[in-house]
Amino acid sequence: GFTAVTGETGAGKTMVVTSLGLLLGGRADPALVRIGAGKAVVEGRITVPDDATAAVRAEEAGAELDDGALLISRTVSAEGRSRAHLGGRSVPVGVLAELADELVAVHGQTDQQGLLKLSRQRQALDRYAGDAVAVPLAKYGEAYKRLRAASVELDEITTRARERAQEADMLRYGLDEIAAVEPRAGEDVELAEEAERLGHAEALASAAAAAHAALAGNPEDPEGVDAGTLVAGGQRALDAVRSYDPALAALADRIGEIGILLRDAAGDLAGYADDLDADPLRLSAVEERRAALTGLTRKYGEDITTVLAWAETSAARLTELDGDDERIGELTAERDALRSELGGLAQALTDARTEAAERFAAAVTAELASLAMPHARVSFDIRQTEDPEGVEVGGRAVAYGPAGADEVELLLAPHPGAPPRPIAKGASGGELSRVMLAVEVVFAGTDPVPTYLFDEVDAGVGGKAAVEIGRRLARLAKTAQVVVVTHLPQVAAFADRQLLVEKT
Repeated sequence: GFTAVTGETGAGKTMVVTSLGLLLGGRADPALVRIGAGKAVVEGRITVPDDATAAVRAEEAGAELDDGALLISRTVSAEGRSRAHLGGRSVPVGVLAELADELVAVHGQTDQQGLLKLSRQRQALDRYAGDAVAVPLAKYGEAYKRLRAASVELDEITTRARERAQEADMLRYGLDEIAAVEPRAGEDVELAEEAERLGHAEALASAAAAAHAALAGNPEDPEGVDAGTLVAGGQRALDAVRSYDPALAALADRIGEIGILLRDAAGDLAGYADDLDADPLRLSAVEERRAALTGLTRKYGEDITTVLAWAETSAARLTELDGDDERIGELTAERDALRSELGGLAQALTDARTEAAERFAAAVTAELASLAMPHARVSFDIRQTEDPEGVEVGGRAVAYGPAGADEVELLLAPHPGAPPRPIAKGASGGELSRVMLAVEVVFAGTDPVPTYLFDEVDAGVGGKAAVEIGRRLARLAKTAQVVVVTHLPQVAAFADRQLLVEKT
């Protein structure tokens, strides 16, 4: 359908363009808010198929569709704060901007600046070419990503060669130092306990002897009383009468168990005293070993277990660093192979774009003939920039990027004898609008964008040309929604519905 927005100059027709721009993520300018009002609000209802990319992206953002429609609102406060809502959910403004490219194509006096960008002109040509460009472009994109990854890794290895060599030397020194000491897991704890024991050997031996004498008696003092003798006497006294009372018999048994425990403890104390090593040479050796282990824990970990873990990790890292030379060779070969592959794909893209450019330019030129530009000629300049570090296309090393090696520029020769010039330099504002309209008419039926908004596309024309502009817009409206801001009755007459804007 075709909707015409008409009204006198200054009535505010462009407000439709401004509002839609806000609704689709445009910059929020507080000057848009009417003097005395606290905020400006724009609301829109956009019908989208459930399987459309826009619907999927909206649902990912938490929005809900209302009977296949997406409700969008944007609020701008007088202070400049901006809020966006999508399907009942508050979302970042960037989400609206993501949806904009798929939902609405805005062609206003300022929005046409997009067509002046070379990247947009290349995208327009690629879209027109269809699968002829899309298929090799997809293959090119995959190869480009692989080449970028290989180049980044290769650059990192080569540019950081000194740092990596220093890191390898440091790791090698640490591993050699640990290997020279040959620590065992938990050895530092064992040696600490042994050093404590050896350092207090005399006190330990004296205490063990005193405890043994208290439990089992002192051979040098036959008259002395010890715990074992006293307990044995207590048991004998009870054994004499145990048959008279089971309770007393049980106590006698318990005292017997105590006697057994005392004899066992006395035996262990005697063995401890015999085994106790008071050798000062052993203590010196232990302290020396502990000092060597402390040297490791001071540098490589809190304890020997951590030191051994560091050694294991560092050995793996050293193996990786030592393999750099071999990896450099592999990556260099991979990069060269990918560059060669990329060159072939870039050549295929150039060929496909060149063929499509001729058809595209001829179709747009034919449309311009009916839009008051009968002698205008549109053409494409497809070129490459030489770069010794680039890929080979057509026997030359040229610069390349994620979309190929081509720079695509739309040229316009507005009248016979005029040299083709970039549309940014060769077209006035009105001519640029008509070039855009011609491009969109050529795209009609194949362009995925469902809504077009044209602002002042008929600037500077009248009469028969205006009728032809209206006819072209009506043709475009057969396959898409077209909203046109116009002041020409010849254009508005083709519309299916009319909206009159008045300032009161």
